[in-house]
Amino acid sequence: MSGKNIASTPRRRAILVVGAIAGFAVILASIGSFTGSLGATQASAKSGTIPSGAGPNGPRSISAGDFVTRVDNPYFPLRPGTTFRYRGTKDGKPTIDIFRISHRRRMILGVPCAIVKDRLFEAGKLAERTTDWYAQDRWGRVWYFGESTAELNAAGKVTSTEGSWQTGIRGAKPGIFMPATPRPGQSFRQEYFKGQAEDHFRVLGLRAPITVPSGSYPHALLTREWTPLEPGVIDHKYYVRGIGEISEETAKGPLETSKLVSVSVG
Repeated sequence: MSGKNIASTPRRRAILVVGAIAGFAVILASIGSFTGSLGATQASAKSGTIPSGAGPNGPRSISAGDFVTRVDNPYFPLRPGTTFRYRGTKDGKPTIDIFRISHRRRMILGVPCAIVKDRLFEAGKLAERTTDWYAQDRWGRVWYFGESTAELNAAGKVTSTEGSWQTGIRGAKPGIFMPATPRPGQSFRQEYFKGQAEDHFRVLGLRAPITVPSGSYPHALLTREWTPLEPGVIDHKYYVRGIGEISEETAKGPLETSKLVSVSVG
């Protein structure tokens, strides 16, 4: 799952002089507030501070200096050279999803991001190719910094790149993909690019039993994921300590599934 709005204040006609003065004072206050916000934004850009887009449970801003060069969060470790293979269904077709972690990194606004190559095959043909960028802060939280995605037709031609975004470009902001210490009830925004990428998730539990082709796991982290861009769709994802994501399935909406088959390194 995975534009600008300009707010305007209606003009009001003053009947009394006192009312006019009060209205003028409000306008001055608004201008001062806007100028202050603009100044703070410009100062943040110069210092390398990035709006987090993490929601009420995350910090309002993050600094490039707060990030480390590894992603070793227990529930979402990204070890370079590791390949995850998933099997599932989409639009009634069998799918194979290959999720490979690159040895390279991409610098986004000074933050070293792990590069993940994701290839989705439908009925044996490449249907989607995506490159994701993740980074971990020194407190252990994994942040999502963007993705470059493309959908392909049966002939292999790109038909859409909708949903692509990168932190710092056209107002796109990073979000928290995995907290350092997940707890039931925690909720975060994973990404923000208005009208294109607005995923959210909530931690539902830490002891969810699940069986997938790669094995049975009695204590998986279970999350609910949704986006206001698709209000009728809810997904459930399962993560296991030391492995990462092992399952994704639709809880509400058109059925899609993805189950971990194997993990290999090299």
